[in-house]
Amino acid sequence: MQPSTALHIVKLAHTLIWAVLATCVLAIPVTAHLGRPGTAAILIGIVLAEVLVLLLNRWRCPLTDVAARYTNARDDNFDIYLPTWLARHNKTLFGTLFVLGSLYAAWSWWHLAGGTW
Repeated sequence: MQPSTALHIVKLAHTLIWAVLATCVLAIPVTAHLGRPGTAAILIGIVLAEVLVLLLNRWRCPLTDVAARYTNARDDNFDIYLPTWLARHNKTLFGTLFVLGSLYAAWSWWHLAGGTW
């Protein structure tokens, strides 16, 4: 297989996985707002599993290392089909959205359980 073909496959897989995880992050507060705490909890668990993978790999996606085998490029988006600015700020942006969405979910669950301030 040509390196360019292998890189394309890795970038495509990385982008699809990113899209699933980004959707999970965005869906957490939505499912919490809709009163579906079980679904929100599953989504939080999926994202936390990815966080664990990143932590075990020195805060890098393992697919970045795979992509690096097929190119000398090291732009912020050399390993994924995202705009450079989004690839550069991905963890900060979606990390913040994840924390805020999870806090909202926790507040919603507490409120759903009859909690009061």
